[in-house]
Amino acid sequence: MADEPDLDDIQRRMDGAITALGKEFQGLRTGRASAQLLEPINVDAYGAMMPMNQVGTIGVPEPRMLTVQVWDKSLVKSVEKAIRESDLGLNPQTDGQLIRVPLPDLSEERRKELSKIAHKYSEGARVAVRNVRRDGIETIRKMEKDGDLSEDDRRFYEDEIQSMTDDHVGKIDEALDTKDKEIMQV
Repeated sequence: MADEPDLDDIQRRMDGAITALGKEFQGLRTGRASAQLLEPINVDAYGAMMPMNQVGTIGVPEPRMLTVQVWDKSLVKSVEKAIRESDLGLNPQTDGQLIRVPLPDLSEERRKELSKIAHKYSEGARVAVRNVRRDGIETIRKMEKDGDLSEDDRRFYEDEIQSMTDDHVGKIDEALDTKDKEIMQV
């Protein structure tokens, strides 16, 4: 019905913030090799910035080693430079078109740094969820002002949106706790 706010859309947008947080968390190192670690890195290729997985195949041959098989030999230097300049603290080694990326042990200082980054990502997700809440509540208040909703309906929908917000912020906090434990595990 056109006279009701779209709670499904609000739910979908809040879920999107949690999905984005999950992808950001995958890029944070926890001591185990994961192909997702290199995927967010962009490479200067053919005059444009391209994701790593569009210039080569990322592999995990060993638990503490990543490889990138670069498809175009002219991009090997660009891929190596992009990995080296990322904030991941990695030192790639080139062997023809294959780039080996050994994962060093995480120091206590590096673990704390990664934990701070995880907290920053989760705060960004919380802000995104709160922005969705604000947009939803503004829409509801406008509908009430326009006479499309009664005051009781407005209160009901505001409570529903607040409940969704609390639920999603709780999920973000859970994800952060899990990632923090993973990062700090020696």
